[in-house]
Amino acid sequence: QVQLVESGGGLVQAGGSLRVSCAASGRTFSSYAMGWFRQGPGLEREFVAAISWSGGSTYYADSVKGRFTISRDNAKNTMYLQMNSLKPEDTAVYYCAAKQTLAILTTKYDYDYWGQGTQVTVSS
Repeated sequence: QVQLVESGGGLVQAGGSLRVSCAASGRTFSSYAMGWFRQGPGLEREFVAAISWSGGSTYYADSVKGRFTISRDNAKNTMYLQMNSLKPEDTAVYYCAAKQTLAILTTKYDYDYWGQGTQVTVSS
């Protein structure tokens, strides 16, 4: 089992940058595929980015491709999402998720563990 805690959210102006982090408990973090999802007001939780257990494979939603970068540091049990060129439509609660698998996962139904979320607000 793994516990996830997001941090780094906040308020930023459009065009700015922000990095959110997801710290995981447990000694088997490197065996987990990880992902970022977000949920805006009144919207469904949607996929943002995913990374394989090794970090060797990544996948992005079209809406963030070229602006966001997902990465992980298995030695620190931490995953990151670097967000650049932020837009007001990126405003949402950002959640990290994990599943113990060798695959890379892009749907919310695939993941077993979730963090509590961190709010990202982009002002225009």
